[in-house]
Amino acid sequence: MESINKEKAFQQSDIKILVVDDREDNLFSIETILERDGYTLVKANSGRAALKILLKEHDFTLILMDVQMPGMNGLETATLISQRDKLKHIPLIFITAFNYEEEYIFKGYQMGGVDYIYKPINPELLRVKVGVFVELYRRNHELVMQEQKLLQANKKLEREIDERKITEEKIRLLNLQLIENNTHLKTTNQELDRFAYVASHDLQEPLRKIQLFTDKLTLKMNVGLPEDVQVYLQKIGKASKRMQQLVNDILKFSRHSHDNFDFEETNLNDVLNDVLSDLDTDIQKRDATISADELPTIYAIPSQIRQLFQNIISNSIKFCRAGCKPEIHIQTEVVKGECIPNIDRKFFKNTFYNIYIRDNGIGFESKFAEEIFIVFKRLHTYNDFEGTGIGLSICKKIVEKHKGFITAQSKINEGSTFIITLPQRVLEESQN
Repeated sequence: MESINKEKAFQQSDIKILVVDDREDNLFSIETILERDGYTLVKANSGRAALKILLKEHDFTLILMDVQMPGMNGLETATLISQRDKLKHIPLIFITAFNYEEEYIFKGYQMGGVDYIYKPINPELLRVKVGVFVELYRRNHELVMQEQKLLQANKKLEREIDERKITEEKIRLLNLQLIENNTHLKTTNQELDRFAYVASHDLQEPLRKIQLFTDKLTLKMNVGLPEDVQVYLQKIGKASKRMQQLVNDILKFSRHSHDNFDFEETNLNDVLNDVLSDLDTDIQKRDATISADELPTIYAIPSQIRQLFQNIISNSIKFCRAGCKPEIHIQTEVVKGECIPNIDRKFFKNTFYNIYIRDNGIGFESKFAEEIFIVFKRLHTYNDFEGTGIGLSICKKIVEKHKGFITAQSKINEGSTFIITLPQRVLEESQN
């Protein structure tokens, strides 16, 4: 039923027939015969009138032309029609009351006629013959529409092919650039490894001398030295040993050389105490207050966790508000992996610790919460606060090495909170 409705809609809107006859009764008769088929009929009472109509309208499906008309007969009108490119494709049926000789009929075909109908008109014959040409028109119209669709599809396909070629070329160039960048990165990493080795080797020698002469000075002048001088010498010796350890750790860290045996059971309370001892001078200078809840024991690289705590706590002391004593509080909570956003489902049952380091410092705008972990990223000038801008980026790298996460929350002049999330035990994937 749907296809029939579409066909009727097509006939009513698109099938247009030009009927040419000098007698009104003949025009009325043809209109009466064809009107039930729903065609659109346009009538002309002479050849000249037909030509005037055809000058303005070219979308006729069929022309029914009376042969015998005064002034310009049907054959003469058909001749003029066939000479115009926009009109010569329209089928033309001659209507005549005479049975002409074959030569005359042949001439009619030469003038563009496709058939003859003789008067008196047989209504059913007229309807059948008109229906044949309407069906041909409909099929031709469908072919034209299909051809247009195919042309559009072909153009679309050509565009897609061109776009794909462009994309493939871009990918090829990007791959070449990637290969070049990888080669450059490999060379740079090798140079950095060599530099780190040389730098660490060169730093070891002055450190050994500091340790040597500190030990000699302590042994030689141990008796009679003021108590505060003895404390200072002990701090120098301890700091030089710590620096030597840091140099070795930095060398390992730069080469990503930590293996399974570098991880060990690490009491975070002990790590924190060591850090606070190292920062004792800064703590006293700023009259800082640092409090901490009981911290857990985790499987980690102690030297790196020490560096992690030291970088964050020293920042909290350094970035204090003018006229305000630094206050830092450290606490922890146990959390299951399934409660951590965006974590892989296979780690849902693993135990993690959230370690919160809160301060009352100058804070920063929340929009910089991600940027502060970018290497060399500084939110303040060197004149305001000293620093290289790599401390927090190292913290992020350490946490990621331990398969954890680090984020920050802050507001201007309301302090900052650094949230360090570490697994109780390093996930197996991190040890491969």
